[in-house]
Amino acid sequence: MSQVFNKHNHIKKRAEIYNQISSFWHDLNDNEYALYDIEFIKKQELENIQLVTERVGKIFFKIADLLRDSSDETLLQLDIPKSALPYIRHRALPVETIIARVDLVQTSEGLKVLELNSDTPTFEKEVFHVNGHLCREFGAIDPNDGLVNIVGKEMRKALGEALHRTKCNGHPHIVFTSHDQNEEDKLTTQFLMETSNVSAKYVPLHKLSIKKDEGLYDDQGNKIDVLYRQTYPLEHLVEDVSDETEEQIGVQLIELVYSNKLIMLNPISAFLLQSKAVQAVIWGMKEVDSSYFTVEEKQWINDYFLPTYLEEDVFLDEGWKYVKKPSFGREGDTVSIYHGTKKLLEDRNHSYEHSLPVYQKYVDLPSKDIRTVNGIKEAKILIGSFLINGKACGIGLRAGSQITDNHAYFLPVGIKQERRDFKV
Repeated sequence: MSQVFNKHNHIKKRAEIYNQISSFWHDLNDNEYALYDIEFIKKQELENIQLVTERVGKIFFKIADLLRDSSDETLLQLDIPKSALPYIRHRALPVETIIARVDLVQTSEGLKVLELNSDTPTFEKEVFHVNGHLCREFGAIDPNDGLVNIVGKEMRKALGEALHRTKCNGHPHIVFTSHDQNEEDKLTTQFLMETSNVSAKYVPLHKLSIKKDEGLYDDQGNKIDVLYRQTYPLEHLVEDVSDETEEQIGVQLIELVYSNKLIMLNPISAFLLQSKAVQAVIWGMKEVDSSYFTVEEKQWINDYFLPTYLEEDVFLDEGWKYVKKPSFGREGDTVSIYHGTKKLLEDRNHSYEHSLPVYQKYVDLPSKDIRTVNGIKEAKILIGSFLINGKACGIGLRAGSQITDNHAYFLPVGIKQERRDFKV
């Protein structure tokens, strides 16, 4: 990074590059989101991120089978909503989730997983489209080059498998949906619809309607065969109640999926892994030396996962710093950091206080100076690594505080071009 930072020139160049990218929210709520900056990584670092991502995914997917065989009481202890219990074991596809994102942090002991966003991960347009523009701007190799085509292919593959299982005949009516008043959610959903390259339409959530035990319908009264709700969390969906009739329309929708009258993607199985309490199950299974995981898998858990529990006693006894986070929560909301009984840091939002708390060993996120429209700042870096149909596919960086919240920036990432000096 240059020692001289020209703020005026920086703002101008940022505007020029991002104004070329259509349907992107480089500013959110009048605040800077996408940085005119880049973080360089080595090819070997990228390959390691991909390796760890796939291994972490295999651990999560394996534990899903155990959870499906667990009692309702056990699932309730993991904060699975009671209203979801009759449907939570439903599996529509060979894979648990089509699009998931593993959040990783680089530590002195290697990469560690903070959580898996298996149900409704965002960040797709940044990683698979916008990142390439900034790599070209800074003369870097895009680590995600061409991967958008793989995402589209895998989305179509999963759709084909789901349609085959439900024996849907003819041309399916496919709808992508989100809350249309949220710019990021809407544009992310529309980007995925374009990426899927299937005949589909976008319909806002509030324009969908349900006929109980019959089907889901779009704004024109057409019955929907496939609903893609990438940004609408299932834990919110199951709590949806009609303002007019007070009917549990969210549960009715899940019943349509369960009875094969509707295909929903990501599938219900993705939600089974969304609770952060699942990481406590994984760590606990490793600690009791259960034969459920192989020797190799236990080593992966030891290498990449952090000690995670449903009680903080271990951290108090050991004197470790730890993070308290809600089992269902997003964007750092209701997350706090402790050392013993002393609270060191907490997010200002407390939307998920009702959610079961999970306790995870603290790790410090690495720092980097970033260039913003307000000058150079120090930020903490979090790696988002996508799993597409169980395979590592695409990475992106967020730059924010130790608790990564919705004020974090999108930081483009690239691989440095090798310099070659040719003799004439």
